[in-house]
Amino acid sequence: MSLPLTATADSSVDALVRAAQLGDAGAFASLYDAHVGKLMALCLGLSGDRSAAEELVQDTFVRAWSGLRGFRGESSFSSWLHRIAVNTLRQAKSLPPLSLDAQLTAAAATHSHDMSVQNRPWHFGSDGSSPLVRAQRSGYTGRLLGENISETYETELETLSSWMAQPDTRVVIMDPMATRLGFSWFQEPGGKIWWTMLTGA
Repeated sequence: MSLPLTATADSSVDALVRAAQLGDAGAFASLYDAHVGKLMALCLGLSGDRSAAEELVQDTFVRAWSGLRGFRGESSFSSWLHRIAVNTLRQAKSLPPLSLDAQLTAAAATHSHDMSVQNRPWHFGSDGSSPLVRAQRSGYTGRLLGENISETYETELETLSSWMAQPDTRVVIMDPMATRLGFSWFQEPGGKIWWTMLTGA
């Protein structure tokens, strides 16, 4: 079990990100050290081969370093790294990348909070709404393909690893038709985190 996300941890990561964006390799090394273990577990679970997993991890961090100046802080660094990891995994299977979608992310945020209110992880809102209805309410006009949800005390990468380990949630992430991604969470005061991921085209 990992420590829950906290404001202190977030501010520390933000400081490292800002320093790394200015070219501080040591700050990026600290970000690497904080995330590499979780990312390695994810990639090893996907590939089943340590050499292949190490290559996926290296590719993810190379992309993160080269794209770091473009990181605007609109999501947490972990969420941003999460999306890079997802696309690295998809590219390894010759699948198109996923682009973060504001409307799908808004729908994901709404449902994450609502699951906390209901105190159960499931796909229906407290008003009976389906994932499709919530996406439409958020202004998404594309085709909704799937939704993953989770109730954990884990980080983004650990949650992604759990989803990749289960066939019914893995298929949502690796859907060859998907091109859009929505991803968000809601954290309770006690540390429990409610996660929602949506994919669309």
